[in-house]
Amino acid sequence: MQRYEAKRAVIIGGTSGMGLATAKMLLEGGARVLVTGRSQAGLESAQKELGNGAVVVSSDARSLTEIDVLASRVKAEFDTFDLLFVNAGFSLRAPLESMTETIYDEMFNLNAKGPFFAVQKLAPLINRGGAVVLTTSVSNVKGMPGSAAYGAAKAALRSFARTLAAELLPREIRVNAVTPGPIDTPIFGKAAPSGDIAVRVTKQLGDINPMKRLGRPEEIAKAVLFLAFDATFTTGAELPVDGGWSQL
Repeated sequence: MQRYEAKRAVIIGGTSGMGLATAKMLLEGGARVLVTGRSQAGLESAQKELGNGAVVVSSDARSLTEIDVLASRVKAEFDTFDLLFVNAGFSLRAPLESMTETIYDEMFNLNAKGPFFAVQKLAPLINRGGAVVLTTSVSNVKGMPGSAAYGAAKAALRSFARTLAAELLPREIRVNAVTPGPIDTPIFGKAAPSGDIAVRVTKQLGDINPMKRLGRPEEIAKAVLFLAFDATFTTGAELPVDGGWSQL
C-alpha cells in the first residue's frame, strides 16, 4: 500500500515551486490531488508535469467569488478530502516611502484575506481528522526592509493558524503553518527585472542564511506532509523551514 493511498488533497497555489513539489510527492504516494493556479501557462505546465492523476484548476486565490466556485469544484471532484494546503502567496517589495494603497491591499488580499476565506469555504469538506497547512514566511517574525505589508499579512496568517486551529478542534481538524525562508523557486525569476539580478539576489540570500544555501521546494513539501499526516498531536503550530534564518 502506498503511503498516501486513498488520501485526497487540495493545494491552493500548486502549479509551481513548493505547491507543485508537494503535489508530486502526494501523487507519488498514491493520493488524489487538485491544484489551483492563475496563469494559463502555469496551469498547462503543471498539468503536463503532474499528469492525468491531478486535477488542475484555474482559480484566483484573492477572489471570494472564485473561492466559492473552487469549493463547488472540490465537492464535485472529491466530495470530501483530507488535506488543504493554502500555499498561494507573493511578495511585492515597497519601502515605507514607496508604499501605495494598491500594493498594501494586494499583499493583504493574497496573503491573508484569501487564505482565511479559503479555509472558511473548504473546511466543511475536510474529513474529520484532516488537516490544514498554511504557508507563512520568515517575514512574519523578521523586520525585513521593504516587506512591511507582506510581513504583516503573513503575521496575520500565522495568527489565523492559531485561531482556526482552536475553532476546528471540535471536528478534529488540525491547522498548522509551514514557514519557509529563502527557497529556490521560479518566484525569484519572476520578481527580478533581469536574469542577472535574479542570480545575484539568490546568491546573496544563500550567503546570509546560516546554512549558506537556499532551501529546495522538496524540503518544504516534506514539512507540509509531516504536518498534514504525521504530526497528529500538533495543531496551531508554526514549523520554520528556513535554514535557521529565523532562529540563529
